[in-house]
Amino acid sequence: MKDLTKKLADVQTKLKAKKSSYNSFGKYYFRKAEDILEGVKPFLLQHNIYVTVSEELIATDPVPMIKTTATISDGDHAIHATAVVGVDMQQKGMQTAQQFGAASTYAKKYALGNLFLIDDTEDADATNTHGKAQQVQAKAKTKITKEQMAKAIEFVKGGGSVDAIKKKYELTSAQLKQLA
Repeated sequence: MKDLTKKLADVQTKLKAKKSSYNSFGKYYFRKAEDILEGVKPFLLQHNIYVTVSEELIATDPVPMIKTTATISDGDHAIHATAVVGVDMQQKGMQTAQQFGAASTYAKKYALGNLFLIDDTEDADATNTHGKAQQVQAKAKTKITKEQMAKAIEFVKGGGSVDAIKKKYELTSAQLKQLA
């Protein structure tokens, strides 16, 4: 087991998992489970290890819950990390298979992130203003245009957060109802 933990520690410290997907509404890049798996592949033969991801439906009432387990093994020993997510059955614009698929994808990403110690928060240099914070004034929220509202509705239908939209735009109560 000691040998496997050393191999895992090596992967954890050297793994580079790029953020290959872009959220055009929120204007940020994000990482998917596939990005993590792609980053792990060079280590598999190097360390004679393999990685698996398994899923299990652990609850159905009141909300379906999926438990995803990411495992690294050398054939003799294994180390596991899990993530548990609920399936949003009220997600508008999605069929049941899509609702489960979205939850599955999310759980895989976080189980793999837990196993390989991937932190999705921005590093200090990305948020450090280097003393220039006093020079930057707070940006006022703008009113949302019809085109932006249409994009916002699609964003929420696809699993995006209404809070992300509220942070960026000044919304009327009627517009909030459209997003709900």
